[in-house]
Amino acid sequence: MKAPDISDVLDARRVISKYVHRTPLRHYPGLSRRVGADVWVKHENHQVLNVFKTRGGLNLVGRMTPEEKQRGLVTASSGNHGQSISYAARTFGSRATIVVPEGANPAKVQSIKDLGATVVFHGPHYDVSRTHAVALSEELSMRYVDAANEPLLIAGVATYSLEVFEDLDKIDYLLVPVGAGSGACGACIVAEARSPSTKVVAVGPSAAPAGFLSWKHREIRTAEMRTQAEGLATASGYELPQRILREKLHDFVQVDEDAILDAIKTYAEEAHSLVEGAGAASLAAAIKMRDVLRGKRVVLIASGGNISPAQLRAAICGNR
Repeated sequence: MKAPDISDVLDARRVISKYVHRTPLRHYPGLSRRVGADVWVKHENHQVLNVFKTRGGLNLVGRMTPEEKQRGLVTASSGNHGQSISYAARTFGSRATIVVPEGANPAKVQSIKDLGATVVFHGPHYDVSRTHAVALSEELSMRYVDAANEPLLIAGVATYSLEVFEDLDKIDYLLVPVGAGSGACGACIVAEARSPSTKVVAVGPSAAPAGFLSWKHREIRTAEMRTQAEGLATASGYELPQRILREKLHDFVQVDEDAILDAIKTYAEEAHSLVEGAGAASLAAAIKMRDVLRGKRVVLIASGGNISPAQLRAAICGNR
């Protein structure tokens, strides 16, 4: 698979521009005080479907042939990617089957159903669902869409980073949550082309370290996964994203579960914004990195806002 470059990102913007929002990039004095830096937030939690992945799904499905659209798509998802593919399939006149883990976020599952996709529950976590989705695509003669190893998905989600560098200059650090890694890959690709001095930092949960270990050891690793931030819940690294991150990423920081929950609460208090666990991870990392970030201009990616009531109560009320 060929990694996308900045020309692919610009092409993606032309494909998806009439279907997505240009999300706000906002400065928050309260968050700046908490981190000790000049903190800005890119609000992909305000995107269509409240998640950055919408951009990638539209770019991929929008480029499918009429024959592929007629056959339909199968993918696996812990929630947000599934919503993205479902929305894109509906937008471009195709149909989608989404395999989700048993116990997936019920709000995200309902959204997938509301978008007209077929939902199949299979396995305890995403990676088991993924194996089933591959088999199902062969059985049904539908196109399988991988959530990570898809250059068109990476180019699509990279468009939010393009907006960041168009809206703000002199960015020292860009902190991006990482599950499979498409968002961080996109950020690296755009930063390299538009602001080489900006350091892109990936953020993952210590309770699901496969992505971090794959990057650190420069080979695909698997690891036990216990995070409640389902958008970051992967048990394995993925070949294409890891190849891009190994080449272009500045650093990879891990945060624990309590730090993610505290960041959800901090977003509510200081930004009056609803951010899910995956999206809050970048703020958790910024607080952890206070000494490194002090006095710097920092952009945090709030990658999604699809949080369940139970997750919100755990963050706000401390019932952990």
